[in-house]
Amino acid sequence: MTKNEIADVLEEIGLLLELKGENPFKIRAYQAGARALEALEAAELERLIAAGELGTIKGFGEALVQKITELHATGRLEFFEKLKASIAPGLVEMLSIPGLGPKKIRALHDKLGVADIAALAAACADDRVAQLDGFGEKSQEKILAGIRHREAYGKRHLWWDAQEVAAPILAGLRALPAVERAEAAGSLRRGMETIGDLDFLVAAADSAPVVAWFTTMPGVKEVTAQGETKASVRLQDGLQADLRIVPADQFVFALHHFTGSKDHNVLMRQRALARGLSLSEWGLVPAEGEGTAKEKAAKVKAESGDRKPESGGGAGIRTEAELFGALGLKFIPPELREGRGEIEAAEAGELPRLVELADLRGAFHNHTTESDGRNTLAEMTAAAAALGWEYLGIADHSKASFQANGLSEERLRRQIAAIRQLNAAKQFKTHVFAGVECDILADGRLDYDDALLGELDYVVVSVHNAMTQDEATMTARIIRAIEHPHVTMLGHLTGRLLLRREGYAVDAAKVIDAAIANRVIIELNASPWRLDMDWRLWRKAAEKGLLCAINPDAHETDGLRHVAAGVNSARKGWLVKEQVLNTRPLAGVQRWFREWA
Repeated sequence: MTKNEIADVLEEIGLLLELKGENPFKIRAYQAGARALEALEAAELERLIAAGELGTIKGFGEALVQKITELHATGRLEFFEKLKASIAPGLVEMLSIPGLGPKKIRALHDKLGVADIAALAAACADDRVAQLDGFGEKSQEKILAGIRHREAYGKRHLWWDAQEVAAPILAGLRALPAVERAEAAGSLRRGMETIGDLDFLVAAADSAPVVAWFTTMPGVKEVTAQGETKASVRLQDGLQADLRIVPADQFVFALHHFTGSKDHNVLMRQRALARGLSLSEWGLVPAEGEGTAKEKAAKVKAESGDRKPESGGGAGIRTEAELFGALGLKFIPPELREGRGEIEAAEAGELPRLVELADLRGAFHNHTTESDGRNTLAEMTAAAAALGWEYLGIADHSKASFQANGLSEERLRRQIAAIRQLNAAKQFKTHVFAGVECDILADGRLDYDDALLGELDYVVVSVHNAMTQDEATMTARIIRAIEHPHVTMLGHLTGRLLLRREGYAVDAAKVIDAAIANRVIIELNASPWRLDMDWRLWRKAAEKGLLCAINPDAHETDGLRHVAAGVNSARKGWLVKEQVLNTRPLAGVQRWFREWA
């Protein structure tokens, strides 16, 4: 196991022990051990284990050293496995409800006998939870809302998780001898922030071996449907995956149809009809005449043979670009197919050249072990350098975020000095900017004084508390922060956590206007759990002059890769390279920071 994977296990052990009501000192030992482990350089951990010196680290007693060493060497820990088996799974599932921590769950279990979410919902419905000490009516209402949200969220999956599941399935399909073409379709291909299920489309003449592989591939929990050209499976992680197999000559039409969205497809069919054509998953055929669209497509194919398609016809079309072209349109990228003006833009030749992952040269909102990150400054910089980034911004939490080990003024100044020293040493080709994620306090003031903020290269401001303020109060609060002369960018506009927590009430239009007026960037937080500001707001905002920064909000080295999710959302928001600050080279970013400081 890696350093962070071992820390995850230690954190979970502490959580499980808390659920069991174990000694608080024992619980804190595991929690402190996880934090101490994260603060170590990975290479230093390797050296200490090899030299048998892990016990020299403060807080690492004999038992903890043994467990860390066992996990590092084998990836397993018998103590951990027995501990998990000793706790009812329903109690652990209850941790997914916002506002329910181990202590409250234990109280519900001990006093009401609640052992799972269904029993918890029943206890709330009977008003028994509100009667418990430490809960009350408001807590009960929040728990019920959390259960409702969990049920709704349980039907969706993060794009990031879904694409990681989809990638090996798609690779497996493409490797089959019978498969001519294979693509993922649906909301995954369109880059939606969450998806319901996975859709795979395959072109193959012989479907039997494809269906056989799909229904028996690794990770299949159950086969829910199976036919000659279709199959559906439920995967171990709960995702449903659907397969459809079509002849090669129908592939492009089916790919367009099953990519969607529904609104885009309706508009495309209407456009085809206006030209005397019928567009469907089977093909593009004359709208008049006898037979279904499927039968017409087969007839057109038989009559045309290998000839090039006639003007406005569908025979011979092999790419989506050709399909759009047959209807007088430029190719529309999948991310834009939402029925939000993409067809009009394609007709006028005004579709943008959307930003791409390769355009990014760095990012600004990232954390280290100085606050709640899991890798050191040097490790984060090394990871950015490995990605080929020209620059990396460090924006650890400010002191008001005590739950995230926010930095005091003294600690922040020490970090600024460490960053300057790292750059001077030229150990890495990647330049490091010294920033901070400064809390916007409840009244809109910032968490540090002007003198300290002025020492930084840039300042990200974010809301982390008092999230239940009404819309007018929250909007005024954020705008007051935006108007501060040292503020560079606004972090995660709504504070939402996808599939976990709705965003707080805020007038996004007013905040966007204030950001433009004060030359403040709004980030597109690329964390797969946030993707905030929402893609639906970006096109209009960018046209008005708002500048974007695609930031991963990385709390560990692997989190830097999340910029890919942010680029997906940026593309859905019609953003081009020039509208994103971190597509600029280092000199351009340095100049921007100087000019707008």
